[in-house]
Amino acid sequence: MLETAQIRKIVRIDPDKCDGCGLCVPSCAEGAIRIVDGKARLAADNLCDGLGNCLGTCPRGAITIEERPAEEFSEQAVEAHKQKTAPKPPLPCGCPGTLARLLKARGPAQACAQPGSDRAEAVSAAGGRPSRLGNFPVQLALVPPSGPTWQGADVLLAADCVAFALPDFYDRLLIGRTLAVACPKLDDVGPYVEKLANIFANNDIRSLTVARMEVPCCGGLVRAAQAALERCGRDIPLRVVTVHLDGTTEETDGRQAPAERTIHRDTTERNGR
Repeated sequence: MLETAQIRKIVRIDPDKCDGCGLCVPSCAEGAIRIVDGKARLAADNLCDGLGNCLGTCPRGAITIEERPAEEFSEQAVEAHKQKTAPKPPLPCGCPGTLARLLKARGPAQACAQPGSDRAEAVSAAGGRPSRLGNFPVQLALVPPSGPTWQGADVLLAADCVAFALPDFYDRLLIGRTLAVACPKLDDVGPYVEKLANIFANNDIRSLTVARMEVPCCGGLVRAAQAALERCGRDIPLRVVTVHLDGTTEETDGRQAPAERTIHRDTTERNGR
């Protein structure tokens, strides 16, 4: 046992209850909590002050305060940890994979591909179906926080697996929307809350649709969006589309309390907007 260990209050995270949503990460000012292998974990004992600011942010009650032998809290260790984990600045030369681009093809093939054009040839080569992607990049970690991508935009925030499970993803959800994708199970969701709040607060966003899978951990994407909307202080309509493994869906109003939400099943509503 380390010489600095003492019996003190410190955060305990129950791995059986934690679904890796990451909402506890930004609430820890010391940066003591990180998402590792899809679970929230204490990075080091000496980073946790034991005050429990993260308790109220866990929707599953996985975080508690316990008393046990732990290394003494160190502000010096916190500062060193923050410097080590601070986001790295972008490369000065830029990267084609992070260059923000607006794409033209958002509507039907006949509306976006004139005969003889390069896009018409590309559409023909793709079997007559144009791409529905309207922006690039699409990874939430890479999309720019401002710019024409977001102006007057209907935003689609989709979990990584959604497009593989929903047969009509492109025509039903993607067309006409600015896309950002993320995985609430594997990604560190904490920075996403801050980034989304920045996007919502500083751009002309008309609406937000969150598309998630039915598995519980995917609810972290919805909670991140809700937390970001609360922080930005704007009344942006939020719709949640839950995709089941058999390809069926349910839709709810994400800004209503759970008891007030109206569910629309895809057997009665198949509109893309």
